[in-house]
Amino acid sequence: MTKEIERAGITIVQMANLVSIAYTVGANRVVPTISIPYPLGDPNTPKEDQWKLRKYRVGVALDALSREIEEPTIFEVKI
Repeated sequence: MTKEIERAGITIVQMANLVSIAYTVGANRVVPTISIPYPLGDPNTPKEDQWKLRKYRVGVALDALSREIEEPTIFEVKI
């Protein structure tokens, strides 16, 4: 789906737990997530920590949107 959206001229970032699959199917910008049921958080942590995790990963995705790339790229998540 990301390829079709980009063909329409809209830059997109795919946030995915299964990074290798996203990369294989042709997503140009991929940001790794935490898990399948909770991609941007961990319900076993305090809400404050969940907020930090989500904010950080969305920030990585926004940064990925603003970068020019020449080939499919998996953006590093440090937390």
